[in-house]
Amino acid sequence: MSIPFNNPLSIPVLGFCAYSGTGKTTLLKKLIPELNRRGLRLAVIKHAHHDFDVDIPGKDSYEMRKAGARQMLVASHVRWALMTEDLVKEAPSLPHLLQQIEQDKVDIVLVEGFKKLELPKIELHRASHGKPFIHTHDANIQAIACCDDTVLPTELTRLDINNVGQIADFVIDYAKQWQPTTTQLPLQAAPECGCELDSNKTLSVKQGIDNILSYVKPVTDIEQHAIDDCNNRVLAQDAISPVDVPQHTNSAMDGYAFKFSQPMQTEYKIVADVMAGHSYPATLLDGEAVRIMTGAPVPIGADTVQMKELVQELEDKVSFSGDISLGQHVRQAGEDIAKDQTALAAGHRLQAAHQGMLASLGFGQLPVYRKPRVAVFSTGDEVCQPGEPLKPNCIYDSNRFTIKSMVKQLGCEVIDLGIIHDSEAALIDALTGAAEQADVVISSGGVSVGDADFIKLALAKVGQINFWRINMRPGRPLAFGQIGDSLFFGLPGNPVAVMVSFMQFVQPALRKLAGENEWAPNLIPAVADCTLRSRIGRTEFSRGVYHLGSDGKLHVTSTGAQGSGMLSSMVKGNCLIIIGEQDEQLQPGDTVYIQPFADLL
Repeated sequence: MSIPFNNPLSIPVLGFCAYSGTGKTTLLKKLIPELNRRGLRLAVIKHAHHDFDVDIPGKDSYEMRKAGARQMLVASHVRWALMTEDLVKEAPSLPHLLQQIEQDKVDIVLVEGFKKLELPKIELHRASHGKPFIHTHDANIQAIACCDDTVLPTELTRLDINNVGQIADFVIDYAKQWQPTTTQLPLQAAPECGCELDSNKTLSVKQGIDNILSYVKPVTDIEQHAIDDCNNRVLAQDAISPVDVPQHTNSAMDGYAFKFSQPMQTEYKIVADVMAGHSYPATLLDGEAVRIMTGAPVPIGADTVQMKELVQELEDKVSFSGDISLGQHVRQAGEDIAKDQTALAAGHRLQAAHQGMLASLGFGQLPVYRKPRVAVFSTGDEVCQPGEPLKPNCIYDSNRFTIKSMVKQLGCEVIDLGIIHDSEAALIDALTGAAEQADVVISSGGVSVGDADFIKLALAKVGQINFWRINMRPGRPLAFGQIGDSLFFGLPGNPVAVMVSFMQFVQPALRKLAGENEWAPNLIPAVADCTLRSRIGRTEFSRGVYHLGSDGKLHVTSTGAQGSGMLSSMVKGNCLIIIGEQDEQLQPGDTVYIQPFADLL
């Protein structure tokens, strides 16, 4: 009898069920890195039917747990683990286990086991095991991953148990389509009207990003452009290969093609030379060989190539030395990309490798989403245009140029509104006009709690805006909301804070708006070479310089002074060093995560 399951989380849960020995763990060990590669953050729960230890005898955690501690929590800046002794010897329920998951840090929970729960599951089945199907008495099975020999008398989705990529596609589609059974309130909803000035509303970086992305609707307009003009554009439709790649079974070496036999013949008669771009029209017979160049089609009847360095040729005959195995140095037609296969899925941002691959398939034009339009302006009577004389008590405008450059790097069209001076009427006109032209409007400065800038007064009349304090440094103040159909970002005024806030909040929004799928910031572990300090409960983004050390690991050190107005620190650095909310101080030798500037700055 199945047991009802109530998902207590606001993220999807998907099980994998099978009889013992079918290969659940083996599959998950391959599936987890593939899903991670595609940007999906995972939690995994495994049901065990026996007693087990997760720490090592002799370690303090093991000895204290065995001494009688019912709960033992071990923590470091790398990971933390809670071990709980179940004194009643009853397995905890899955809902109870799910409530231990930090759901704001993952996108989906995969469950191995709990076969009897009414839990959405993928069934694994191998015909050779002779076991009955599970789906015949479990209506929660979403798909069946099975071998080629399995006869499947059902309309359920069939997956290849040996095709990890196909199973990953199903999991990602399931996560995208999943909806909670109960109403989930957003972290912070935009007010119906007016302007929220709740100075007590403080969010984590993750909460701010999630809230913003919930408002972003990708553009849907599609344009056709020559492949040369598609760099940094987002592919709008799947690119289906019209040909096999390679188009013909061909030689991977300069050498000799022949039909493999066991034992090998002592000599083969050379019947032709096959150059790249040409072919041997006849069928190669036993005892015959052709001299073949790299990339040339392998003749019908041949299945193996030996490289020319291991060949002895005498007049019109040839003999081989060295190890030879069936099919060596032969590239099969379609082994890279098969005809009618998806060569590149919609949602990819096109770069050189993508363009080269699609050109090799014969694509001359590509469907891409139109570029998002982003309006940018600066405010303040104290701000001067670079290139003009600097007025007394004023500063040159740098933020607008920084923002415009980053927007262009993300493939967006920039609408430069220049400097809007301190006048409520002028700002209302600028904001209204910007929203009519652009998908996104970005300003900097005037968003700190307590500021009495004209920008706040104008926003209160034209938009639905939240003012937040983000638990981060630099870049604590952030305004976000809507002006008409456009999104609005009010970034901090300090130059470094502008760049850091753009990287963390505006960048993911613009990438999603452009139609880019499965993007996540590139965070890389590195060894700290200096002491790094922050404050518990706050995420610190320090400017750093990383390099490859003599130990083969990435090392990183601070650029020095970290003032939020010091643009030189961004010029000297090549990454942000991320000090998490749980850390107050990291010592040399500790592992930290860095966010390289490479893909934006």
